[in-house]
Amino acid sequence: MSDPVVEDGTPGVPEREVPALPAWRVIFSMLRFRPWFWFVDLLCVSLIRVCWQVAPALIIKAFFDMLTGDAKPTLGIWSIVAFSSAVWLGRVAASYGFYYADVPIFADLSTLLRKNLLLHILRRPGASALPDSPGEAVSRFRNDVNEIPLFVILINDIFVGFIIIAVSIALMARISSTVTLLALAPILVVGFIANAATSRIELYRRASRRATGKVTGFIGEFFGAVQAVKVAAAEKGVMDRFRALNAERMKLSLRERLFDDILGSLYRNTSTLSTGLILVLASSSMRTGAFTIGDFSFFVYLLQSMGDLTTFAGMLVARYKQLDVSVQRMYRLMENAPLGALVEHSPVDLAGPLPEVSYPEKLEPDRLLSLAASGLCFRYPGSANGIQDVCLRIERGTLTVVTGRMGSGKTTLLRVLLGLLPRESGELYWNGEPVGDPGLFFVPPRCAYTSQVPRLFSDSLRNNILLGLDRDDDAIRRAAGLAVMERDLELLEEGLETRVGAKGVKLSGGQVQRAAAARMLVRDAELLVVDDISSALDVDTELLLWERIFAREGRTSLVVSHRRQALERADRIIVMKDGRVAADSGLAGGSLEDLLRTSEEMVELWREEDVGARRKPS
Repeated sequence: MSDPVVEDGTPGVPEREVPALPAWRVIFSMLRFRPWFWFVDLLCVSLIRVCWQVAPALIIKAFFDMLTGDAKPTLGIWSIVAFSSAVWLGRVAASYGFYYADVPIFADLSTLLRKNLLLHILRRPGASALPDSPGEAVSRFRNDVNEIPLFVILINDIFVGFIIIAVSIALMARISSTVTLLALAPILVVGFIANAATSRIELYRRASRRATGKVTGFIGEFFGAVQAVKVAAAEKGVMDRFRALNAERMKLSLRERLFDDILGSLYRNTSTLSTGLILVLASSSMRTGAFTIGDFSFFVYLLQSMGDLTTFAGMLVARYKQLDVSVQRMYRLMENAPLGALVEHSPVDLAGPLPEVSYPEKLEPDRLLSLAASGLCFRYPGSANGIQDVCLRIERGTLTVVTGRMGSGKTTLLRVLLGLLPRESGELYWNGEPVGDPGLFFVPPRCAYTSQVPRLFSDSLRNNILLGLDRDDDAIRRAAGLAVMERDLELLEEGLETRVGAKGVKLSGGQVQRAAAARMLVRDAELLVVDDISSALDVDTELLLWERIFAREGRTSLVVSHRRQALERADRIIVMKDGRVAADSGLAGGSLEDLLRTSEEMVELWREEDVGARRKPS
């Protein structure tokens, strides 16, 4: 086991490990994904090893035996020329074979791993944070994934390399068994060094990758908050922090690289020293006539090749230890996924056309008549906050408003209802039928959702509204009109093609919220779920927004809001307090007036909204 580390890579608190497949099983599964290309690579490695290591040794031996006459020549001069030409052709053929096999192995295996990682990240409840920073996730998608296809190819080199070593030992043993036995020393030394270095290899790899993830995450956060940094005049502090993170990454990466280079140097020098001792013995044997010049040249070439192979074997052992770290990091990103999820085989076609994105058409079972929730419970890990035993019922064509103080559980209720947070208990019913997985069920055309802080991407306004949906400009403009955005489209220089910048930085807060509303409305869903979208809108705009949304008969909405415009229009009001339903207008007579007579919490919320409205500038 490696030493425990904290985030800066120093000994300390261990990183929490998650269940993961051992690295060898991941490699074997990836090998089976593209067995034909792996087999071609194996043939090419065999060919190139023979052409680079065994065949030249035989040619050199035959040449010097013929030149010196110390031994009966095995090949004539033209045979040597023909053999050398065949070796050259073999190298060329192997090079083309590597291009044919290795490019698909790298591309297809990397794509499959990234596809599986992304698939299970997207299956997480939408409001659940990743176990580590976004920078860490990018590092795993980029660096850790690439380690696996590389190792799939490298195992061919080591497999063929051991065969070459065995053949070389057999050929040398026919000449001198004593000298040959000494050739095995580098293998033993390299094996001992590799095992002794295991814990350091794992420790330095974890620390280096974690530091890289910090830098990547910082860059992403910085570009998403440029405006805030400029407003606070914090450019110098941000750059100082960036330099500090980079310096830490450089130190840890340099330490990992230096350790790898030291190991490589030890491997190479150990092999060179052993080769020198063997050559001394061979030289003394030549004086007795036991060795010819051809035998000597044969040993020199093969021993150098064996030294390279044993060095490569030692480095591969070290790389395997690092691969274990990479696999563990990827499984941590896929938190709670099945063990086989990372290596699950599925179609990967990088040569064909891109798959078409299809959106389900609205069918009769998708039509909302009623939505009921019973006994919904959720607690945030390590906290007493959440919701407890929440029940509600929504009828078609009604506006249900959830209100309450900050921290009362309003947003949590919406997220649990939609499957963005995993409910601990409770039941959901759509038209009386139980909903098994709300995260997969409450999507268009059944449901469309706008969060409290809408997320826009650095793209055109059109693409931010559609997000891949196939709708024409008329449909987009109708949705924008419902979201009270028609005037904005006229004022924006490029209309729907306007680039909104990272997180919609080029738009005002109200424009961002109305663009998110247009995104929701263009999907024509049966149920609209809105989390306080009007917080950045003025009173008149908000009033017009609700009027337009409910101009169509049968529109059904579940809204979190404290604004009077929404509360006065609501068919049902649910008041949350400390994660529970403190009052429900459906149980208090049905109207806002009834709720204000029976609920002290509602009276206080109404008074606070009245005071807040008076303080706002006209």
